[in-house]
Amino acid sequence: MSRIAGAFAALLVSLAGSSAQAQAPTSAPAASGERKNFLWEVSSLTNKVYLFGTIHAGKKDWFPLPEVVEKAFTESKVLVVEADITDQEAMMKSAPLLMYAPPSNLETAVGPEEYARFKKHLARYSLPEAPLRQLKPFSAVSMLVFSEWGRLGYLPNFGVDAYLIQKARAELKPLIEIEGVETQSALIGSLTPEQNRQIFTGTMKAIESGLTSEQITGMVNAWQSGDANLLLEIARKYNDDVPGAKEFEEMFIWARHDAMVKKIEGYLGEARKPHFIAVGALHMAGPRGLVELLRKRGFVVKQL
Repeated sequence: MSRIAGAFAALLVSLAGSSAQAQAPTSAPAASGERKNFLWEVSSLTNKVYLFGTIHAGKKDWFPLPEVVEKAFTESKVLVVEADITDQEAMMKSAPLLMYAPPSNLETAVGPEEYARFKKHLARYSLPEAPLRQLKPFSAVSMLVFSEWGRLGYLPNFGVDAYLIQKARAELKPLIEIEGVETQSALIGSLTPEQNRQIFTGTMKAIESGLTSEQITGMVNAWQSGDANLLLEIARKYNDDVPGAKEFEEMFIWARHDAMVKKIEGYLGEARKPHFIAVGALHMAGPRGLVELLRKRGFVVKQL
């Protein structure tokens, strides 16, 4: 769920990033050595694509990415991302889907008791109340999750997606959105008031119990070791412990794959024009992930 939040977090990165930077602990780079990456090569008779699972916040010392990833990117003629998170104009156009127009606000949506809990988290992360008060519950609680990433040392301005987009622009490499800001924002905007309240309450409980920090650490470890099965296990544990999380994962991850696969099949139908496709890491995992869906369609798939 936090992966889609990455599409609009750039609008508020100054809020989460500045406070998180002050709180972020230092840490050593990931251990080096032979290991798989969250990268797969998918080949057709005429073309190939690279599927790279990303996480949307990171650390400066992650870059450049592992040599095999950088080589695949250089070889590719096109970069494909979920949404261009650097497109500020698109972000602003989508903002009404993610925010309330006065006099409506977050407190009236979730009630005084839940809002009071939320305010305690704002103090913890040194986030200002006024701009977040106008966010819808999913958007607001996603900012808390990003701030928890920041508290652990993983910052949005060092997100893998942002790095790849900046690199593509520097190299004049074409950039394609497999979904786009508008599509992702519309999905968030389609949540009902009850769904918004449920994810708001469940996510705050996960933060308070330490489950969110445990999930973040596990996700990063799984990503750095290229272990898609471990990543799926971490997601399932979260779903088991947070009411409604499984339903939200269905909506925000797996239900999007049919449309993604159709576009990827189109890229594979082109001739000698490799595409580098960077989407959230969980999209790659399990029998319903993009990797296995493409394998079942007869393409040759191997992890690098």
